[in-house]
Amino acid sequence: MKSKKKDHRVFRQHFAKSLQFVGKRPENIPPFQETPESIVILARECYGDCILLTPLIGTLRREFPELAIHVIAFSQIIFNFFSADKNVTAVYHAKRNMPRYYKGILSKKFDLLFNPKDHPSFHFLIQSVLVRARSKVSHFSPSHEGLFDHLISMEPNTHESLKNLALLNFLGTKTLKPPCRPYLPVMPVSHETEAFLKSLEPGKYIGINISAGHIGGHRTLQQWSELVQAFPDEQFIIFSTPQDLEEKRALEKPHTNIIESPSTRNIYEVGEIVRKLRLLITPDTSLVHIAACSDTPLIALYREYLADRTQFGPLSTIQKVIISQTPDIIDIDPAELSSALREMLKKLS
Repeated sequence: MKSKKKDHRVFRQHFAKSLQFVGKRPENIPPFQETPESIVILARECYGDCILLTPLIGTLRREFPELAIHVIAFSQIIFNFFSADKNVTAVYHAKRNMPRYYKGILSKKFDLLFNPKDHPSFHFLIQSVLVRARSKVSHFSPSHEGLFDHLISMEPNTHESLKNLALLNFLGTKTLKPPCRPYLPVMPVSHETEAFLKSLEPGKYIGINISAGHIGGHRTLQQWSELVQAFPDEQFIIFSTPQDLEEKRALEKPHTNIIESPSTRNIYEVGEIVRKLRLLITPDTSLVHIAACSDTPLIALYREYLADRTQFGPLSTIQKVIISQTPDIIDIDPAELSSALREMLKKLS
């Protein structure tokens, strides 16, 4: 596995060097002096990344109301996410519907292109070269040198939302207003979820997310069950991905203080339930950032990796981060999590 990752990394580095000969551009041009009329933003591949891109998009819309904001997505879920965002002018899938993509992107020239990654990425580098723009901006990486007009330098492990918002400095934006908070675009809500939301008393329930998007991000059902049992006077709601729905149901059935909840159909439905919670307990997943959208209090469980909790750490005002001493959150002491929950409930009361 490590050998394959190394091979992919080496390939990306060589590929970037090849592109640097093809698409070389001047670097470190002065900040943008005019009001931009159009921008193309390359969207990263995960929900959490997209949520952390929304403060930039929302602030761009606020500061430049007439700006045409075009987003290029590389997966269907991200295409759907930004298609629902009213702050975005148009969304294009770089791998599907090529006639529309060519007509809307490749046949035009834009004022700005922004690549939010700080490392070489095959698809992002290709799009950075193909898309025509007066100014191309990204973060510093040796593989980005020569491909962009301006490279943003920031301290290692800077939070992803701040790295995105750094584009505003290049635009010379001197607003006294704070940047927009993360948000979720409004999406359809099923009748089942709508009825469930109406039944919830705001600020009463504790949410537990049992799913994770990476190795080492799961705790056992037994661990979650013992946590619920330790707080018999509290009421819980369980969150999971569709893939973990069977485990969600298995956790709901034996506990009278767990409220059975419908399987959500999109990320907006998840956010609407999270908005009603007293607090949320979750591993390091998109739920951390969904909670930030409604500023829901949070207990977040992280693996030992520093970048996970610095670059993608929680933004909720009231939060507690628990860090495993290993690459697996299953090794977080149940007593530590119980203590953190008691402390958080005391603070919120």
